[in-house]
Amino acid sequence: MRHQTPAATVGVVGGGQLGRMMGEAAGPLGVELVVSDPTPDCPAAPVVRDQIVADFDDYDAIHELAERADVLTFEIELADPDEMAAVSEATDTPVHPTPETLRTIQDKLVQNRALDDAGIPIPAYRQVDSVADLRAAGEALGWPLMLKAREGGYDGRGNRPVEGPEEAPQAFEAVGGAALAEELIDFERELAVMGVRGADETCAYPVTETVHEAEILRELVAPARVDDAVRERAREVAFDVLEMLDGRGVFGIELFETADGGILVNEIAPRPHNSGHWTIEGAGCSQFEQHVRAVLGWPLGSAEARSPAVTRNILGDVDQPEAASLAGTGEVLSTPSASLHWYGKREVRPLRKMGHVTATDADANRGDLLQTARELDDALTFET
Repeated sequence: MRHQTPAATVGVVGGGQLGRMMGEAAGPLGVELVVSDPTPDCPAAPVVRDQIVADFDDYDAIHELAERADVLTFEIELADPDEMAAVSEATDTPVHPTPETLRTIQDKLVQNRALDDAGIPIPAYRQVDSVADLRAAGEALGWPLMLKAREGGYDGRGNRPVEGPEEAPQAFEAVGGAALAEELIDFERELAVMGVRGADETCAYPVTETVHEAEILRELVAPARVDDAVRERAREVAFDVLEMLDGRGVFGIELFETADGGILVNEIAPRPHNSGHWTIEGAGCSQFEQHVRAVLGWPLGSAEARSPAVTRNILGDVDQPEAASLAGTGEVLSTPSASLHWYGKREVRPLRKMGHVTATDADANRGDLLQTARELDDALTFET
């Protein structure tokens, strides 16, 4: 396929930090982004061609995106798959990943059933539509268990561990109704693989170790500190997931490593993901450039690691929302092995992801890089 620059326009539903980093990666390729997002001057706005201020499920906004773009994609699962499908048909603009894939992944119960039907290993689960269902799930799966809202949960929102039947009413109310109960996995560690589907090829980045606290991703270690057998099994499962899905793009595949070295799929994101932020400095082609290449049907870039990498998320350390002003950046900027990424959010909230720090060094071990990233993050604070 012959390419020329300026090469294409990509329409993106969502203009948060993922859209921002996608825009940063698209520019050198000659690709322009137009985003739709309900927040005026959203984080992506400074680095993309234009923003349409509209809700994620605004049909007219998605239609305008399609008319201005060669392909539609999304950086948030709040996009409406039915409207995207209708717009695609009306304008003949392709959507990647496909609306059907988005529809499958938006609902955690539908997602689990699709994985189960494909023979991909996942935790045991039950559908929960009432307090009685939750108590029955506990009897079947064992207490404690993990209760997940079927739709809309992220960064720990919508997920709640339930210790026993006495907590069922409060837990069911907290997740807001229709839910999914899963056995609580006593995992060795959490892992992730950023998988990529292109026009006629697939690839995957090295297996990454993810460290969560209170259901929020705090840091990444790439490649993961696991043995070769676990690494290979994680990659096999990730490619099985890619085979199950439809459409082009980057997919964040979150995994559990069990005590016996097994791999279970936790959740899938049909877009670039926090677990892949290390690829900006640590891989031949970042997950964001890769997503742009993939949705356009262009040849994929290298997913090979250039060096070990550790990423630490910069989280809001405030007690209540306030204007975002980050202090202590001098230490990061003066460290040759470190890179600072600021997401451009106007307001900092408790534990909100505001940016990240990545440490890379081909001659350093992952333990030293992790210590560096932690020390640099500890030096950052939000001024009041």
